[in-house]
Amino acid sequence: MIIVADSGATKTAWRSVDKDGVVRSADTAGMNPSTYGADHFCTTVGQAMPVLNPDGEHVDKIYFYGAGLVTTASVAPIRDALCKWCPDAFVDFRSDLLAAARALFGDGEGIVAIMGTGSNSCLYRDGKIMQNYKSGGYILGDDGSAAALGKAFMSDYVRSLLPLEVDLLFHKEYEMPYHVVVENVYRKPGAAAFLGSFAPFILKNINEPTGYFRSLVEGCMDSFMKYALARYPHKSGDGIKVGVVGSFGCACEEYVREAGKRYGLEFETFLTSPIDELVRYHGV
Repeated sequence: MIIVADSGATKTAWRSVDKDGVVRSADTAGMNPSTYGADHFCTTVGQAMPVLNPDGEHVDKIYFYGAGLVTTASVAPIRDALCKWCPDAFVDFRSDLLAAARALFGDGEGIVAIMGTGSNSCLYRDGKIMQNYKSGGYILGDDGSAAALGKAFMSDYVRSLLPLEVDLLFHKEYEMPYHVVVENVYRKPGAAAFLGSFAPFILKNINEPTGYFRSLVEGCMDSFMKYALARYPHKSGDGIKVGVVGSFGCACEEYVREAGKRYGLEFETFLTSPIDELVRYHGV
């Protein structure tokens, strides 16, 4: 059996392919080592494995792609959790950025954009990440992400900077006192996911009459183009492909394409998740 996993800040998508070619799927919480600890990883893997391997078949390989896998130490607790269930499996750890690149372009070439709860980008060629401008995470950057959009909105909300119409609209759907915002952003794990959770509300109401939400989304997209994607070598009409992976990016496709035009970027492919393309990439 082969297992492929793609893990972000909010969720982990899993696929297993058994010896007969049967594919099974599972979705669990995210497994970012920057946010969670060993107990969380053990619980999360324990939820996925009985679904992926109900008959206890021998697992030969696990391809684990994830956010936050920046050091050997960050990988270790996830490896330990996986090895409890699959002690003899070969585990290959790779970044979520390489996952997006392989899903979009195989071993080809293009500019890669991750636009989910967090964001990232790279220039990819011949199966390798050639250049990467660091995203900085939800505190220092993550332009073009759901967390960045939610952060901009909540920053205005807690400082009473929202237009009256938008403030009333928000309070019709949420009961969100100041102390709850502070607790979720500064004290609880998963702050990026909390901030990103407001993105659907913003997009649902993007045509509200003040234009506040539209301006917020357009600014979020423009920042991602300016500080990340447009910095990679490209010229209008040069044929270089640009692709997006992430549910937030797909939900914002119209605004991503509009912002890209201002910087000479043409977007070819939008994938909600890379997981099924990764299964095909590994030939299982």
